[in-house]
Amino acid sequence: MKKISLLLKTSAILWVIWGLVHIFAGIMTMKGVLTDDIVASISGIADAIEPETLEMDYPKAAGAIIGQHGFNLFWIGLVTLICAFYIWKGNKNAIFLAAITGGLADLGYFLFMDLGGFVKFMPGTVMTIFSSLAIITSFYAHYKNKTAH
Repeated sequence: MKKISLLLKTSAILWVIWGLVHIFAGIMTMKGVLTDDIVASISGIADAIEPETLEMDYPKAAGAIIGQHGFNLFWIGLVTLICAFYIWKGNKNAIFLAAITGGLADLGYFLFMDLGGFVKFMPGTVMTIFSSLAIITSFYAHYKNKTAH
């Protein structure tokens, strides 16, 4: 039981960090759009790309899309942050909600940003590793606990 508790606490801590990073990224992305600095928002996301190469007149619709992305980063981070407190206590629903929310968000990030070569290892790829580890540790703990009963 102690091992399961430690795994759940580890997962919860990983989700807290992941959630806070994504809440911050969402705020910064939306801030760039709201202040008409779409280049800052895009270069904040695609941080492996030289910002000068991103400078251009973006249509308002592009700004809206980036703003929506920032909003999604924010709420996804918030959901996983809230789930983390329940994962700490071993709540099965929180384990699966965080995995679906954060895991699918990071799957898209990995497929399009990481594999596309648009991001640096830190913080983006590291956060993908965090979410993967959080999912693996919480699923292992959940299923190990289930078989112990």
